[in-house]
Amino acid sequence: MPHIERLVEFKKSVNNKFNVYNSLFLNLPYRNIENVGMLIPLLLDQCQKGLGSGLNPQEILEKFFENYAHIDSEKEQIDFMFKIIQYVERQVVLYDSVEDAAFPKLQEHTQSLSIKDYFQLVNKNKSWDKVSKKLSSFSARLVLTAHPTQFYTPAVLDIIEELRSLILEDKIDDIDITLQQLGLTSLINSKKPTPLDEAKNIIYFLRHVYYNAVGDLYAYIKENIKKDDFENHNIMKLGFWPGGDRDGNPFVTADITKDVADELRINLMKCYYNDLKIIQKKLTFKDLQEPIQKLRGNLYTAMFDSKKTVGYNDILQPLLDIKELLINKYHSLYLKELENFIDKVKIFKTHFATLDVRQDHSKHKLATESILKNNKLIKESVDELSEEALVDLLINKDLKVNASDYSEDIVKDTITNIKQLKSIQDANGEEGCNRYIISNSEDIFSVLFVFGLFRWCGWKKEEITFDIVPLFETMNGMEGAEKTMQTLFDLPDYKAHLERRNHNQTIMLGFSDGTKDGGYLKANWAIFKTKETLSKVCDKNGFNAIFFDGRGGPPARGGGKTHRFYAAQTKSIANHEIQLTIQGQTITSTYGTKEQFIHNSEQLLTAGLSNNLFGKENVISKEHRKLIEQLSELSFKKYDALKNHDKFIPYLENRSTLKYYQKANIGSRPGKRGNKKKLELTDLRAISFVGSWSQLKQNVPGYFGIGTAIQTIKNEGRLSELKKLYKEVPFFKALMHNSMMSLSKCYFELTSYMQKDEEYGDFWNILHEEYQLSKKMLLLISGSKILMENEAVSRESIKIRENIVLPLLVIQQFALQRIGQDTSFKDEYEKIVTRSLYGNINASRNSA
Repeated sequence: MPHIERLVEFKKSVNNKFNVYNSLFLNLPYRNIENVGMLIPLLLDQCQKGLGSGLNPQEILEKFFENYAHIDSEKEQIDFMFKIIQYVERQVVLYDSVEDAAFPKLQEHTQSLSIKDYFQLVNKNKSWDKVSKKLSSFSARLVLTAHPTQFYTPAVLDIIEELRSLILEDKIDDIDITLQQLGLTSLINSKKPTPLDEAKNIIYFLRHVYYNAVGDLYAYIKENIKKDDFENHNIMKLGFWPGGDRDGNPFVTADITKDVADELRINLMKCYYNDLKIIQKKLTFKDLQEPIQKLRGNLYTAMFDSKKTVGYNDILQPLLDIKELLINKYHSLYLKELENFIDKVKIFKTHFATLDVRQDHSKHKLATESILKNNKLIKESVDELSEEALVDLLINKDLKVNASDYSEDIVKDTITNIKQLKSIQDANGEEGCNRYIISNSEDIFSVLFVFGLFRWCGWKKEEITFDIVPLFETMNGMEGAEKTMQTLFDLPDYKAHLERRNHNQTIMLGFSDGTKDGGYLKANWAIFKTKETLSKVCDKNGFNAIFFDGRGGPPARGGGKTHRFYAAQTKSIANHEIQLTIQGQTITSTYGTKEQFIHNSEQLLTAGLSNNLFGKENVISKEHRKLIEQLSELSFKKYDALKNHDKFIPYLENRSTLKYYQKANIGSRPGKRGNKKKLELTDLRAISFVGSWSQLKQNVPGYFGIGTAIQTIKNEGRLSELKKLYKEVPFFKALMHNSMMSLSKCYFELTSYMQKDEEYGDFWNILHEEYQLSKKMLLLISGSKILMENEAVSRESIKIRENIVLPLLVIQQFALQRIGQDTSFKDEYEKIVTRSLYGNINASRNSA
């Protein structure tokens, strides 16, 4: 059985190796922290036994300090806990490195469908024509985001890469030295990163991993597709949000956007220059020297001076000329290497990754109102106008705006940014920046405000080379999406705009706030139904619906197993292209190495393609749809009661790490929207919301309400229907599997002391009861004995990671307990809570 073989390989290549290297690491002789490493296994043991016997974190640590560490003073205890945190953070890095190094070995025993397997299956079914046609137009787009769940500096990323390569060769002495380097290198930012810092950290992966990975994947497909004229350089596209995503981040300005666009282009030129240098060593023939040297010189200049650009054709044409000379005069020697380079140039052009702009609808409304007021077309608000009058202004009224005419920073910056997008396209090509995404879209004006702003900022209607992408993320937004899009399609000017954009309408759905708003099951079912509805309305109007999924990392943020998600889509959902966000530590954990990137990209492509081939078609019957609808509503009712509970927000504020996310130097974006004194759910950013539940090991947004919903249907005597639904509907099964993953990462023992809390005890019991019920019900309908029963390797990985960070979690809870008590070290305990966030986030890999 492949999964048994994979588990054996995991234990050999991951578990055993980690234990060996970890023992080395724990015995490193660092100054002033002797014996700390040796005490960590003992602390882990005491945490497990203590929590298992009902002790609270404070009791566990006080007992440990007294009986094992022999530390009496509170100040020394705090110092010791900081040292434990520093050690555990690095244990996580070591484990990541070991697991990533083992990835190729583990894939030898996987049942997942690679491109190679897919081609073999195609060959067996003799459907090459169908596959070639689909592959010639199909594409997947990975959009890298900079949400604050990834914070390793380039120096640490280099150490991780070095560790991976040394582990593969079992160079124990070199590993020992590198672990010492890791121990002495700071893992965290000394200050909050700027959006430009975040962008540079993600560009590190573009340059050092994705550039070659995308090129190799394309070369493999091209070589094996059995079609001589195959040419689809968009089959794997990259998108980029750092520096363009200003939703809720006042630090992303027009200047930042321009600087990030420059960074993307400059780093691509460095990649091209390095490739050309390697090729030049092989193409040593007389007539090729001058064109190669000239191109190399141009690339070299563009690498260091952002004002000196080299156009796409100025790179491609010399390479095509060199190719012709190579074929005609030099026997096509090294032609394959040259063609691979040419393909990379055709893939990345001069942009590397498409820089998306994203902003909240309310900011566009503010900018529009400011402009209309300034031009005396309204007194205060657009609400003064009828819908028809406002549409007419946005589509037909010619205005000229200057940023300097406005006092509000957000209005000035919105105008400045839209005006400068032309120059970014001039430098990086149109694909360098050609999508404008609007968060919290709920009506036609989410799109039309942006359309109007482009016009007033100097773009002619027929020259708006941007896709305007509504993001329907709330329940209201999704419910009204069909009407919104049909109304837009009925506007001749907007219809003409889409016709110029290749008849494509990109739409983003759900994202993180969908789950926060509607609960796990209702949000996902709403997204699914909205996709079906919008596929129909786009098709009816002659447009291609392209769905852009905010997949985040954990299921609670729309993430989970990506291949399973796309393979479960029905044929009624448009499948022209797969687009999804990859964020935070998912960038490193799922796409962090060349091998991982290629494997997971293959999974995306095969999932998308499989739905169209081999007669495979996912269909959800009326009966099944009705049952999912019932479960969705029952689940939402339970979740809605929870989020409206008077202790919901206070619990997060006073018993979780919520407010400490803002204090951590993780990301540039504020932890919440707005500046209201009283915190409201709508103000919370999904990252800190989901992350806080994750740090508590309660993961509420990933399952809450499912147990109650399933039990209600079961109590009606319909258990067989539920089991049939789970067995026959891949979409529902995928959702339940992701929920099981969230449940498997829960550990309520960590916070069981809260059940005795006078203020929050009853609320904690509500959470715990639904956790137990959800686990019981999911095991019942799946027929499993344990969670993630058929995912033994993932289970083992989670178990090891949870053990690594358990001392960190106990220390974090202890610090939270002490903050609520009378202590003169409150500031120090708050620093402990903040600092402990890092290791816990990284260990989870997808924060749930």
